[in-house]
Amino acid sequence: MAIPNTLPVSRLINVTVSLLPTAAQSQNLSSCLVIGSSTVIDVVSRMRSYNTLTAVATDFGTSAPEYLAANLWFQQNPQPQQLLIGRWAKTASSGQLFCGPLLAANLLLTAWTGITTGSFKVQVDGGSLQSILSLNFSAALSLSGVAGIITAAITGAVCTYDSVNSRFVFTSSTTGATSSVSFLTAGASGVDISNQLNGRNTAGNGAYVANGIVAESALAAATIFDGIFGQQWYGLVAPEAVDADHIAVAGFIEGTNTKHYYGVTTQSAGVLVPATTSDIASVLQALGYNKTAVQYSSQSAYAVMSYLARILPTDYTGNQTVITLMYKQEPGIVAENLTATQANSVAQKNANVFVAYNNNTAIIQNGVSCSGQFTDTIVGADAFAIAIQTALYNQLFTIPTKVAQTDRGMHILTTAVTAVCIQYVQDGYLAPGTWTSAGFGSLNTNDLMPGYYVYAPPVSTQSAAARAARIAVPIQVAAKLAGAVHTASVAITVNP
Repeated sequence: MAIPNTLPVSRLINVTVSLLPTAAQSQNLSSCLVIGSSTVIDVVSRMRSYNTLTAVATDFGTSAPEYLAANLWFQQNPQPQQLLIGRWAKTASSGQLFCGPLLAANLLLTAWTGITTGSFKVQVDGGSLQSILSLNFSAALSLSGVAGIITAAITGAVCTYDSVNSRFVFTSSTTGATSSVSFLTAGASGVDISNQLNGRNTAGNGAYVANGIVAESALAAATIFDGIFGQQWYGLVAPEAVDADHIAVAGFIEGTNTKHYYGVTTQSAGVLVPATTSDIASVLQALGYNKTAVQYSSQSAYAVMSYLARILPTDYTGNQTVITLMYKQEPGIVAENLTATQANSVAQKNANVFVAYNNNTAIIQNGVSCSGQFTDTIVGADAFAIAIQTALYNQLFTIPTKVAQTDRGMHILTTAVTAVCIQYVQDGYLAPGTWTSAGFGSLNTNDLMPGYYVYAPPVSTQSAAARAARIAVPIQVAAKLAGAVHTASVAITVNP
């Protein structure tokens, strides 16, 4: 049947659809990264994300420092949604070959027990190519048994079966920069099992090598995690670090471009003694760091995890959701019984403690950074700055045309900033009050303000060089903190 000629409607009315780019996501401020020396995570993958304590226990068991830290994180109420755990090569690591996940057919033991002349080739620590021959799996009772038979035939490495990830792992018996295990290649004779092990260098099969590295400092590990994964985490804890490590890492965190906050637990009783100045709380206080908090606990080496778990998941997009850490709880932490002198020493050193009171309650006391600034102020300020940064970026990124370098264009940018300020009044971080600092724009000292003031000067005041470089006029924001009440006094007069 002939199709009759018809004219397309687009000759008269042409409609096109342009999809705008998805707005960029801001840095994740609710997540904490724990770095530890357990060899569960290799030095190439470096980091894993966990949403439950059970998942952490599956990977690390229930005695590793990473688990003990995670336990306090997930015990906090409300419960955080995510924890990141990273590998710190505190000691030199071994070279490894991680075979790709096994195909479903090769997960069956029968796929292996029929092989009596298995073979493959592998190179360990850069040595000569080993030809592994005559592998007999007929008596193997499990895939771990298969791995054991392979181990017996290799020189300088062991093979294990990772049942969680359904893969075989080859690990060199040495450590350091020369430690390595190559991809597998076809055996010289018999039944080649390099492909069945899924250990070849084949695109898309999931196999990879992680060469050994020399021992790294906690500071070196922190710089790696900031450089590679910096946008994915905000809080950082290194439970196995010593005081020298804490000092170095705290200094790094203070100066990073990507915003982070460092948590230190100390069990040094010197924190309780005013005359002592060598404890980690005193040292970090002297350095005046805003981005680090110290918690003293005689019972737990991981107490600061609970401290961070209470503040980091704060939802800054909600209404009256901002908190102070003072008076909050730390599930899983034994409260300290301190004298007034000891409690004052902790406070004077800008440290924190979960402490018992004589009304049968226990609370987080102080809630401060090493500088003396309150932790909620510092974390909230970071969240506020990141929200403004993201709002301005997305305003420029998602607009289909451009933001003109005019007063009207600057109004578009200041409107985006104002929207963030309004939200931070709603969440309780900012509040109406009197501006007591020097003014700018139309804001003067002692002016009442609704919690914020956003100002951009006229474009006509901009230099020719700045205009040629397409730089916006400087936007200034005055923000009035809502603050929080930590102590109170009441005077009662009784008239008989």
